[in-house]
Formats: sequence, structure tokens, C-alpha cells
Amino acid sequence: MSNYPALHMIVDGRAIDSSTAGEQAVFNPATEERLGTLAWATTEHLDDALASSARAYQTWKLVSAQDRGALLHKVADLLIERIPQIAPVLCLEQGKSIREAAAELQYAADIFSYCAEEGKRTYGRIIPSRTEGHRQMVFKRPIGPSLGLSPWNFPGLVPARKIAMALAAGCTCILKASEETPATAMMIVQVCHDAGIPAGVVNLVFGDPPTVSSHLMDSDVIRKISFTGSIPVGKHLAKLASNRLQRCTLELGGHAPVIVLDDADPIYAARVAASAKFLRNAGQVCVAPTRFFVQEGVYKAFSNALAEIALSIKVGNGLDADTEMGPLANERRVDAMQRLVEDARAKGAKVLAGGHRVGQKGYFWAPTVLSDVDSSAVMMNEEPFGPLAPIVPFSRIEEVLVEANRLPQGLAAYAFTDSMTRASEIAEGIEAGVVTFNHVTAALPETPFGGVKESGDGREGGPEGLDAFMVTRYVSEARR
Repeated sequence: MSNYPALHMIVDGRAIDSSTAGEQAVFNPATEERLGTLAWATTEHLDDALASSARAYQTWKLVSAQDRGALLHKVADLLIERIPQIAPVLCLEQGKSIREAAAELQYAADIFSYCAEEGKRTYGRIIPSRTEGHRQMVFKRPIGPSLGLSPWNFPGLVPARKIAMALAAGCTCILKASEETPATAMMIVQVCHDAGIPAGVVNLVFGDPPTVSSHLMDSDVIRKISFTGSIPVGKHLAKLASNRLQRCTLELGGHAPVIVLDDADPIYAARVAASAKFLRNAGQVCVAPTRFFVQEGVYKAFSNALAEIALSIKVGNGLDADTEMGPLANERRVDAMQRLVEDARAKGAKVLAGGHRVGQKGYFWAPTVLSDVDSSAVMMNEEPFGPLAPIVPFSRIEEVLVEANRLPQGLAAYAFTDSMTRASEIAEGIEAGVVTFNHVTAALPETPFGGVKESGDGREGGPEGLDAFMVTRYVSEARR
């Protein structure tokens, strides 16, 4: 399409648009139309990226936090200017609505702005000495060149987070973005360069994911890994990282429970939950609400309200102004929805809304609400990553906490209640890295984000996210 850019990698500030390592087609999930062709990195390209990142690190780490922050502010400002150009591209290759694409890019700009300021606050400290004539100091220093591995579901937000955190800390970054949504990441890296980030500080490569990650991680250049993706891949990367003791931040899959207590307003809870379940990237979000546990007193009212909202949602091409929910990202997700719904039905679930593919062209799936879903259903045990909302009744908080904590994932959890006492009980008892009450905003640039158990290790966002790109150095001086 005319407004979809020619694709290329960016290594040491140079565009690379051809390769002997292979190539891959990129498709529009709304139309199944081929958008472009993406070249894969050769080992020579990857070695060039490593050398460039290592070379640039030697000068970038010496740039003051104030000056790094000024450049990151320029990135944020330029990114905002280019939202009208980048948002339609994001929409074309990923599928989400144009409004959501623009909001994602605004969020990405906010991350750069936050990191520009937080990078100035990487304070050390003075530790009082036990003896006269001693001075004990703690310094924060960048850990070194980093590798960012980002997925297809947020092609603007996740690359921005990995780049901005690294650069604010004084690290360089090699970004291996998703081959299914490459243009958004490419345009963001170009924004970095156009804003004045020196060549080599941010490199962008694509290719066969296992080949690229193993080659880059096998180098002693890379000291920090930041990965967002599936649990199996995260575990594999952690094993690879152990060979060189590279620090890892792993933001992995979730299966977020939603607990609706009988003192909450079920209509409000349904409306808020629907926005995160359906209207945010068609449920293709690691923190999407996925298991709805509703107390018996409001079970029917909540179920009916959620189904009514689901039936009213306008599904269509993300570029259409009236679209509320776009397509799924690929055919794999459509097949998964079909399999999960059929399995739940076979185990006694009732479909209150949706449950079927929409149209004959594109990867559209109707917002789906199911009631009385058995705990043995696959969708109650496997992250659906799509617009499926299974609802289960419960009677006591103690029992719902057991069910909510039953799975090995623990990324996000949501609850609706007007009781501070019951909220405290849930907050203390739930096993999740992020817990919200009466709303579903799981992450902001200034807040720590990450999971427990198999949902990952480490935190992105907030000062904790920046600290992951730094090492602590203790210096002690004695006066002679």
C-alpha cells in the first residue's frame, strides 16, 4: 500500500533493506493483503550491530543525564509530531483501531518523556563511616549494551519502553522487534535518529527469532536482556542468559483474574472490564482480563451487562473511523479462539454473545462472553489472548482467591468492590505483580510493571525499570 513504508533494518545509523539470510512478507490482518517484504539479518549484520552498540556505548555512557534527557525529550516531541503518519501504519500491520494506535504512540512518547526526567534521578548515596577519615559512597552506573526483544501486539509501546529505559540509564540498545509488525518499530527508531540520538546507540534488526537472539546473546557485548513475550520463550532466554550471566527482565504471559464482589456496581464493573477485554487490542494483551469470577449476588446482572456490551461493539477495519475493535493479528489467533470456544461449550459453557468468526476476509472474531465455564475448560487454564470473556460464579472470597491463584501465571489481577476491608483482603491474598481496584489501568510510565511466578522476573517502568539497566558500585576512601 502507498502509505506503508519500505521496510529496512537500521544498523549504525544505516538502512539495510536487502539480505542473503532470507525475507518475510508482512500482511494486513484486516484484509489479508500483503503490505511489504522484510529482509532478515545475516550474522554479519548482527555482528555489525554488536560492534556498533559496543562502540557507541563508550561515548554514550559519558553523556550527562541532563543531556541524555534533553535528547529523549526531543524524541518524545518528534514522535508526537509524527503520530498522524505512524498511527495508520501501526493500524495496517497490527490491526487495532486508529484511535487505539494513536493512543499507543502517545503512550510511547510519554515513556520517552518520563525516562528523560527519571534518568536525572539515578542517585547514589553516602554511607556514614564507622571510622574517622573514611568516606563510603554508592554510585549507579549503566550496565552496558542491551538487547530488547519485543512482540507484535504493541509494536509502538513496547519498543519505546525498551529503548527509552536503556538510553536514559546510559546504555545502548539493539532492538529485535517483531517481524509481523516491523514498520512501527522502524519508524520509532528513525525518530530517535532524527531527534539526534547518535548512530549505534539504537540499532534495529529483524530475522529468525531463535537465530537472532542466540547469536546476539552469545556475545560478551550484551549485558542486559529485556524480553516481552511468551513464558516458554522467556524460560529459554533465561537459560541462554545464564551462560554469560546477562541480567534479564522478563515480562511474560498472564491470565488475569477479575473478581467482582456483590457490593460492587455490576453494570459499572462490566463497562470498565469490557473496555480492557475487547476494546484494547481485541484482548491481545498480556494484562487483559481473562477469567471473570463474579459473586453470586451480582452474577446474572454482570453477565447480562457484559454480553450486551459485547453485542454492541463495532468490529471492523481499524482504519475505519467508527471501528471499536479491529481484527486479531493473524490466522493463528482465529484458530485458537475457535478451539477454545468449542472446548468450553463441550464442557457445559453457555455462549451469551459472539463465539464465532466475523466475515470471510480478515482475521475478525466477535467479542465473546461465556457463562458457567468449568474450571477444566482450556480457556480457564491457557491464556486466550483474544476477545473471550469466561464468567464463573463464586460465593466466598476465600474460595475465589484459591481459584484466582491456581495457575502458574501472576501478572495482573483486577477486583471491583466498595469495601476497603474486602479490597485489603484481596490485595493481600492475590498472587500478581499488578493489582487494581475498580479500574483496569495496569501500567503507566512512572509505575513498576511485571509479574510473579511464571509471569516473569524484574520490572519495567518507574524507577525500578531504570534501575534494571544499572549496576551499583560501592567506593570507599580512606584519608591517609
